[in-house]
Amino acid sequence: MRLKGKTAFVTAAGQGIGRAIAEAYLREGATVTATDLKAELLEGLEGATCFALDVTDKDAVTEAIQSAAPDVLVNCAGYVHGGTILEATDADFDFAFTLNVRSQFHTMQAALPGMIGRGGGSIVNIASVAGSIVAAPNRCIYGASKAAVIGLTKSVALDFVTKGIRVNCICPGTVDSPSLHDRLRAMGDYAEARRAFEARQPMGRIGTAEEIAHLAVYLGSEESAFTTGQAHVIDGGWAVG
Repeated sequence: MRLKGKTAFVTAAGQGIGRAIAEAYLREGATVTATDLKAELLEGLEGATCFALDVTDKDAVTEAIQSAAPDVLVNCAGYVHGGTILEATDADFDFAFTLNVRSQFHTMQAALPGMIGRGGGSIVNIASVAGSIVAAPNRCIYGASKAAVIGLTKSVALDFVTKGIRVNCICPGTVDSPSLHDRLRAMGDYAEARRAFEARQPMGRIGTAEEIAHLAVYLGSEESAFTTGQAHVIDGGWAVG
């Protein structure tokens, strides 16, 4: 078990990528604290310590993470905003950066002192291939926020590389999740929207949350001990297609 003896803290663990990561970490032997804005989504995560957490609440985040004292922090909370810059509002922009970027800023601030004191740790941030790696249509605010996650990841990685801390981010392409299905339905023609989303990956399919979780296990484990500051693309070939 690759994470035996590790303590992990996972945000947005109720569904999608976060849920798959929490489940994979449990299977690999980690002691897992799983949080989500909606506590009911955490039902069934047997073996994990589960509770509701609003990651935009700095005080609550700080208290929860310091109490859990994680060796591995996994930041999964985020929201996908749609529209071009002409359709975006200041409120949209503020919410995206608060949830997608500032929440990770706060979780890392809370986790780093303990990790340093214990001699090391791993932070895994969920970014996206849609941002500074490739452009996606109608994803202006989302792309900007996920590009910021990559920049934040690299900066923190460099600042703490001599302290035994590794910080990496995962940049998924289109991944099957409840939020994806919500977005496809919102586009009006679900079947056509899904075909378009599948086609933008040269592999011709949408990824699975479990495939992202495999990478998160690697980054949380000692197998990736020489890896830090990297944006790991896992996108079915979108970025090279």
